[in-house]
Amino acid sequence: MTNDMKFTFLGTGTSMGVPVAGGFGSESSITDPRDQRYRCSAWIQTQQRSLVIDTGPEFRLQTLRAGIKRIDAVLITHEHMDHIGGLDDLRAYNYAQKQAIPVYTNDQTEQAIRRRFSYMFPPDKTPGSVDLDFQTVNGPVTDGDCKITPLPVKHGEMEVLGFRINNLSYITDVSYIPDETADKIVGSEILIMSGLRWEPPHPTHYTIPEAIEIAEKLKVKRTYLIHISPFVSHADAISKMPDHIKLAYDQLEVSL
Repeated sequence: MTNDMKFTFLGTGTSMGVPVAGGFGSESSITDPRDQRYRCSAWIQTQQRSLVIDTGPEFRLQTLRAGIKRIDAVLITHEHMDHIGGLDDLRAYNYAQKQAIPVYTNDQTEQAIRRRFSYMFPPDKTPGSVDLDFQTVNGPVTDGDCKITPLPVKHGEMEVLGFRINNLSYITDVSYIPDETADKIVGSEILIMSGLRWEPPHPTHYTIPEAIEIAEKLKVKRTYLIHISPFVSHADAISKMPDHIKLAYDQLEVSL
């Protein structure tokens, strides 16, 4: 199984995106393009596969600016709308690829999607609507040259799935990583993890200092923080963080 992988950050922002609707708060004066953040999503390219993690409200725009021409599977972390609001945009890929798109997630998220998007599924399925093939992941699965290992974490009281894809681990919306999950992350070449803001503490998200502390304990070579609030400046963060831990930004590409 090859380790060659290209990872593109399609979005790195918090649930309301940056800048926030209406331009509320300090984000209204943003001048650094790295501080303009779509909702969190990612694109993984290997020699055999094109995978997407989450499909938020800007998903159509994200696919256009990244040039995504094929999606072999989608990995969904959890049911919040900033992570599933763009599912309908997968229709174009159904039409082009002439097949259902596999969706890897847990049962809780699948059931939430079926309730909220009932028009996509029998008995209420609208002709021409998205065609998804849910694959419940309770353990490692292989998709082409990708070994996908679920990484359950806590987002407050909600279980969220992170994913380890070969030697890259991706975790968003996290406030607690169980020891069993941490053991599965160890040995990753790259860790991507949410770090909401510098302070104060948040009940359902790690702050940036908390995320840095966790990353150091996991001893991963490179860590990139995502799910970043409007009140975090990329330029300001550079001087405050270790060299091997960085803020990600939209359209950043990293290779393994």
